[in-house]
Amino acid sequence: MGADTGEMFASHRVASCHDIDHARQALSNVFLPVDFPSARTSAIVDLKLNALRVGRLTCGYMSFHDAVSIETAEAENYHVDIPTGGRAMMRAGLGSPVYGSDMTAGIFMPGRPVDIDCGEGFAQLSLMIPRDLLQLEIENLLGDELASPLEFQEELDLTTPGARSMMQALRMIDDASGQNGGALTHPLAVQRLEQVLVHSLLFAQRHNHSLALSGPSPAPGVRPVSRAIELMRSDPAHPWTVAELAAAVSLSVRSLQEGFRRSLDTTPTVYLRHLRLEKAHDELTLAAPGTVSVTEVAARWGFVHLGRFAASYRRAFSEHPSDTLRSAGVRELPTAK
Repeated sequence: MGADTGEMFASHRVASCHDIDHARQALSNVFLPVDFPSARTSAIVDLKLNALRVGRLTCGYMSFHDAVSIETAEAENYHVDIPTGGRAMMRAGLGSPVYGSDMTAGIFMPGRPVDIDCGEGFAQLSLMIPRDLLQLEIENLLGDELASPLEFQEELDLTTPGARSMMQALRMIDDASGQNGGALTHPLAVQRLEQVLVHSLLFAQRHNHSLALSGPSPAPGVRPVSRAIELMRSDPAHPWTVAELAAAVSLSVRSLQEGFRRSLDTTPTVYLRHLRLEKAHDELTLAAPGTVSVTEVAARWGFVHLGRFAASYRRAFSEHPSDTLRSAGVRELPTAK
């Protein structure tokens, strides 16, 4: 399964230009300073660029009609370049080249410039992740500060489960990006998509802290787990992250996850999902006719994939969410006495 997705984020067009100056400025504004070293000032670049922010991440799509070479400045953030059409040779600093295709992407670290030689008809998805976000996430998972900066293996195999999860999240973002009032307008849904992308990368792609991330974590007591449950139940609409819960109960992320596994045979994320399913059920049950839709309720409670929401809802309540909503219109509510 490759990354041939066609044009993405089309409703968020940033630039459609032919001349080098406009292309250079558009790419520099969205990602980082770039140049086209081998092209004449009058050369035609024929760039299409779409981009949007998802939480703290920048998701982009770019395509070039003709072959082109690009040089970037030293990056401040992590960049994932995922070819969706054509091929390219990508190299960071003096490192080994990555030959990008619909099966292979490149991951590039902060502090290094990147050279990209694109063939004809080249297109790619570009994901920019802030350095401090990735560092904070892995430190929360490990429960300790990093002894050295996070360094990924630069070649990403797009056929791995983690890469497929990342691509699936990007497709969800693409679907939602063209909808008025869709999932991207709801903080819980945005947080979930951001977390899927970041965690897919941290757990799927090898890096210099992979061994520590896969090692055992100390077993926590029952009280921190109970406190985490209290926090979630007191405010299920809050955009809780496992890292935030762990910090609130003075545990590492992995220790909190292990505590939930030992105590409840689940994870904090799954527990919170079930709690939000209950809230969605309550809202659909009490909804006045014509006031809400299933899609609106699902997105409000952080469910970005409507089909999965419906399946989870049916397993939990033995009916489809649309059936609950229809029943709400004819159900007689108890009168106050």
